[in-house]
Amino acid sequence: MPIPTDPIPQNLPKSVTLIEVGPRDGFQMEKTVIPTQMKVEIIEGLIAAGFKHIQVTAFVHPDRVPQLADAETLVKALAKHPDVIYNALVLNTRGLNRAIAAGMASVEISVSASDTHSLKNTGVTNARALNEALEMIRTARKNGCHIRAGIQCAFGCAYEGNISQTRVLEMTSRYLSEGIDMLAIADTTGMGTPAMMTDLLEKILPLAGGVPLVLHLHDTRGLGPANVLAAMTCGVTHFDTALGGLGGCPFIPGAPGNIGTEKTVDMLHRMNIETGIDSARVRRCAERVLSLRHLFC
Repeated sequence: MPIPTDPIPQNLPKSVTLIEVGPRDGFQMEKTVIPTQMKVEIIEGLIAAGFKHIQVTAFVHPDRVPQLADAETLVKALAKHPDVIYNALVLNTRGLNRAIAAGMASVEISVSASDTHSLKNTGVTNARALNEALEMIRTARKNGCHIRAGIQCAFGCAYEGNISQTRVLEMTSRYLSEGIDMLAIADTTGMGTPAMMTDLLEKILPLAGGVPLVLHLHDTRGLGPANVLAAMTCGVTHFDTALGGLGGCPFIPGAPGNIGTEKTVDMLHRMNIETGIDSARVRRCAERVLSLRHLFC
């Protein structure tokens, strides 16, 4: 039976792009290592469901995030699809060099707007991490990489509380001055509200101009869908999601998972907003991931 749909309000987009981050952000929180081949099969399932943008891994220290220690092996095992972009997160120069050597054509270079979170996540302050990130962007550009630049904890920090919008806007401007391809704004600790989304996005979007803005949301208090709606009314059309709502940050105690892929697809389709994703197939992918979680974790 077809899913009932409602007319699209005039201030919402007709279509959005969903970027699956489960193989990176989702899996990194799982305690028992998922075999590389199973990761490959899940990614292939996502492609079959219609995903064109998938963050597949992160090039980080294996002792700090053991689940992603197979980054090079995974990337080598992935089949090439001309219309699919595989992306990897990198947090420092060493990680970027590993990603380039592995053949990654798309990288996310991400910095926390919170000094405390930055120190726990990467061992350096926001200012030092940002300066290194700008150098990394230049290196990635010289190597022909598609560059997604990220700002973590943009809507608040579990350690510091409120984060200065001035800092977030300054980081945005410095990123944009380097010629990035995408800008990612993350509610890393899930503290954002619809009002906060609207307030910050209305300031960032004019700065971004033609650079696509991706919103990375975590569903701490059940506000994920409301935050998606608020962002769409501001003009955002790119969102990160994770199968089964998995994910979080290993360096933030109790950090919640991402907004769930299958739930977000269903919500958007019920609003008659196109995603290019097959609802039934992505639901089966999510079910498999959750079953693996019970099997291995």
